[in-house]
Amino acid sequence: MLLDTIAAYGAQDTRARLPDDVIHHAKRAFLDWLAALYPGTRTQPCLQLLGAHGAELGSGRSSLPGCATTAFPATAAWINGSVSHAVEFDDIYRDAIYHPGCPTISAALALAEDADASGLELLNAIVVGYEISTRIGAAVQPAHYRYFHTTGTVGCFGGAAAAAALCAPGDAGVMLHALATAGTFASGLQQAFRSDAMSKALHAGHAAAVGVRAGQGAAHGITGVRDILEGEVGFGAALAHEPDWSLAVEGLGARYNILNITQKNHGCCGHTFAAIDGALALRQRGVRADDIASLRVDAYQTALDVTGNFVPATAFEAKFSLPYVVAHALVHGSVRLDAFEPQRLQDPRIRQLMQKLELRADAALTAGFPKMRAARVTITTCGGQTLEHHSPYRKGDPESPLSDADLNDKFEELAGPVLGRARARALRDAVWRLDAMPVRALRLAADMPQP
Repeated sequence: MLLDTIAAYGAQDTRARLPDDVIHHAKRAFLDWLAALYPGTRTQPCLQLLGAHGAELGSGRSSLPGCATTAFPATAAWINGSVSHAVEFDDIYRDAIYHPGCPTISAALALAEDADASGLELLNAIVVGYEISTRIGAAVQPAHYRYFHTTGTVGCFGGAAAAAALCAPGDAGVMLHALATAGTFASGLQQAFRSDAMSKALHAGHAAAVGVRAGQGAAHGITGVRDILEGEVGFGAALAHEPDWSLAVEGLGARYNILNITQKNHGCCGHTFAAIDGALALRQRGVRADDIASLRVDAYQTALDVTGNFVPATAFEAKFSLPYVVAHALVHGSVRLDAFEPQRLQDPRIRQLMQKLELRADAALTAGFPKMRAARVTITTCGGQTLEHHSPYRKGDPESPLSDADLNDKFEELAGPVLGRARARALRDAVWRLDAMPVRALRLAADMPQP
C-alpha cells in the first residue's frame, strides 16, 4: 500500500545524514516561515487565539514566537500554524498548490522544543514533512483544489510526518499510523477564501495540530487505516478525481522537493504574483500609472477564479484581488505589508486604475497550470503606445529563486518591526547555524514584541 512505501522513506530520512543542499534549504524554509509568522502576531487571528487559549498559555515547553509565552505542543502548533498563514507571506509548492511551511514547520517546531531536540533533528523532520506532503498534494491536483484548500487538507500529512519523525525517529510503523490518522482529519474548504473571515488562516493551524496529535498518538500505539489514501472511500476518492498516486512516491529519498519551493516576494495570494511581476517590469521600463489608458492581464483560469475580485473592501479581500495588487504595484512600486493598510485600500489612484483593467483567461496559460503560474500584462498608454510583458514564472519560483540574501532581507523587513532589528538579525544568524545547536537555544519564547 502507498503508506508502507511513504512511511519507509520517512523513517529512513528521519535519521539519515541528508545532503548539504537539502539541509540548507530546510534552513531557508525555517527562516522564511519565521518571516511570515512574526508579522502575523500583530494581526488577526493571533490575538483571538491567544484569548481563546489563555488558560493553556505558559504551561508547556513549545514556544509561541513573538508572543513571549509557551503552550503544549498541539496548541502551539494550532496557534503558530494559523498565525504564520495570516499575512500571506508563506512558502508554496507549486505542483501541489500548497503552502507546506505553515503546517509542517509549526508541528515540527512544537515537538522539537517539547522534546529538547537538536536543530539537525528539527531540520530532518521538516524535510520529511515537506517531501511526503508535497508529493501527496501533487498526486491529487488539480481536481482537489476545485473545492479544497490544500494547506488545510494535505498539510495534515506534512504535520504528521514531521511529528512522527520527532516522536519516534526511524520507526516506520509510527510514521505510517501517524499519516493514516492525519488523513481522516484532513479538511479545509475553498469557500473560506471568499470573505474576510479568519477561517482560511485556521486551516493551516488545524493541519499542524492534527499532525502533532496524530504523531503523538501513533507513538503511543494509536493505529490508522493503511489505505487511507487510495482506498475505495479514502482521501483520493473523496477529495480528488482520478489522482495519480505514482506521484506520491516518485523520487522519494532521491529527488528532494524542498529544493524547489517558491518563497514569496509579494504579500498576497500567489496566483497574482506573475501579473505583479509583469506590472513591475513595465513600471521599470518607464510606464507610470497616471499615463495608463488601459491594461489587460491574461492568466490561467484558476488565478481569475480565486483573485478576480474588482471591488475588495477589506485587507483580506485585497490580498485576493488581482486587480487591486496589480494596480498597487503600478502606483506604489511594490506589494508588501503596507499595501493593505486602510489608507492604501482607499487610495483613489489605485481604485481608478483598477477600473481600466481587464482580466482574461488564456487557454495556453490555463493548460500549463499548476506546474506553471504564468501571466501576461499588456498596457496601452494615453499616448497610444502598447507595452507587454510575459512572466512565464514568478520571482521566488525555482526558476528565479530568492537568494539567501533576499531571504535575509525579507526576514529583517517582516520580523524586524516585531522583534527589533538587533534581535531579528541575531535570530536570523542563529537559524543559519541551526544544525549545530539545540532548538531551544533559539529562545523563541523569550521574545517580547516591540511596542
